[in-house]
Amino acid sequence: MVEYHHLLSDITNTLKEGQKQAVSQVNQTLVATYWKVGKYIIDFEQHGMQRAEYGTELISQLAKDLKTHFGRGFSKSTVYKIRQLYQCYPNFQTLSGKLSWSHYAELLSISDDTARSFYLKQCEYENWSVRELKRQRDTGLFERIALSKNKQEVIEISKKGHLPAQPKDLLKDPYVFEFLDLPNKEVVLEKDIEAALTDKLGHFLLELGKGFAFIGKQYRITIDNTHFYVDLVFYHRILKCFVLIDLKTGKVSHQDIGQMNLYLNYFRMEENTEGDNPPIGIVMGADKSDILVEYATAGIDNQLFVSKYQLYLPDKEVLEAELSHLLGRD
Repeated sequence: MVEYHHLLSDITNTLKEGQKQAVSQVNQTLVATYWKVGKYIIDFEQHGMQRAEYGTELISQLAKDLKTHFGRGFSKSTVYKIRQLYQCYPNFQTLSGKLSWSHYAELLSISDDTARSFYLKQCEYENWSVRELKRQRDTGLFERIALSKNKQEVIEISKKGHLPAQPKDLLKDPYVFEFLDLPNKEVVLEKDIEAALTDKLGHFLLELGKGFAFIGKQYRITIDNTHFYVDLVFYHRILKCFVLIDLKTGKVSHQDIGQMNLYLNYFRMEENTEGDNPPIGIVMGADKSDILVEYATAGIDNQLFVSKYQLYLPDKEVLEAELSHLLGRD
């Protein structure tokens, strides 16, 4: 009987892997096919017939005829995106074999080339589903990361994606927790936010980014017979260090920063083992004063950061306007 269960397990795992590879192959073939179709459309248009009104009529006629031959899958918007795929990626080698047509359909709705390039690289790097891609775009992930960098760094992350290489690369400002669906009330308790984040840990890890492994909540440390509790503790597999997070429902104070510095010193001296890098601390508050943070963190040797969080989606137009100003596009 034990041997049979081993047999069944081997067969099941093999079939699942085969199905996964088959789906991947189908997706790659579909993207390649649509790229060729897009090339045919563009080549046809470039034979002296480039008027905008003609282009619209051509897409409409193609959609109608392709529906007749292949069914409902070829709407006018789909044919337009197929054409757009070749327009945005005229070099076939720049297409990713890891992404499906559904990924590209979402990416092609991003008009800014720099942002689109960033989201493509992050899809590859973090293996996002289409749903996760939509969520990250809706929360303005690119703008939130880019606004903490200079112009050259923004160009770099658009080409290579956002890969954490140093502690500050983990930071977002603000963090967006719209997925918590907390009741709309004036006072939200820290324990309620903490409980909701751990209940929806998958969503929270997606917002934090790749590399985070959850260790625990209300992590107890004891100093001089006094117990302290760190709200959330993670280990970052890429940076090889603990990441401590403290949540504050109000404005971050200098006492909150001092307390986090205490936690970081404890972890560095008591929890770190051989091979671990110094821990990182992030105090997340509903609000913060940049000048207070500057004074409170001056002279601190630990990797300690302060960021805001919000329980609703950001105003993407505001974020995009701020980024355009940073890049000198005004």
